[in-house]
Amino acid sequence: MATVVFERVSKSFGRVRAVDELSFTIREGTILGLLGPNGSGKSTMLKLIAGLYRPDAGRVTIDGQEPSPKTKAMVAYLPEIDYLYGWMTVRQTLEYVSAFYADWDRERAEGLLKFMGLDPEARVSRLSKGMRARLKILLAMSRSAPVVLLDEPLSGIDPTSRSRVLRAIVSEFRADSQTVVMSTHDVVESEALFDEVLFLKDGRVALTGEAERLREERGKSIQELFEEVFG
Repeated sequence: MATVVFERVSKSFGRVRAVDELSFTIREGTILGLLGPNGSGKSTMLKLIAGLYRPDAGRVTIDGQEPSPKTKAMVAYLPEIDYLYGWMTVRQTLEYVSAFYADWDRERAEGLLKFMGLDPEARVSRLSKGMRARLKILLAMSRSAPVVLLDEPLSGIDPTSRSRVLRAIVSEFRADSQTVVMSTHDVVESEALFDEVLFLKDGRVALTGEAERLREERGKSIQELFEEVFG
């Protein structure tokens, strides 16, 4: 497993400060819900961990190392944008992506292919948005990477696909060897997954802690806390 640490990390784009002096540690072997409305800095945080952005100030480390080609091999990253090639079939997509990663688990991928109800011979361009979301989750969860980053995996997809995506995350999560960070502003359906939550507001930590303890201490669900923090 790998510990992810932010030490007073800031990142700006022009005059907009996307994250502002963030300091926290993502505990190993947990599913962290990274919660906040659009524009709160969630995607920027994930890209900093993935090594796609560099901080303007502060330090991000994965297992004690700053993001680099070496740490990228430790991170499976599912972006919110649709990066799939429409001319490929589902099977060709799996073969193409698997060639990039030494930790690709072929048996796991085949199991997820069946679980997600995807036709391996279907063209990606002909898949619905929900089916494309299922394929993206399959690609992320078929790796044995110690850190899995999921950026808004439920955004804009149908209820059936949401259910499949959430069940796949739970069934494939390896608590003894993986840490999952899932960003979302759709809390109702996903809050049961989270061991810990981090509410991000204007690039800063508004509230964080173990999900169950927050429920007990505040007497509210994570969704109700979301509405309280961002309402």
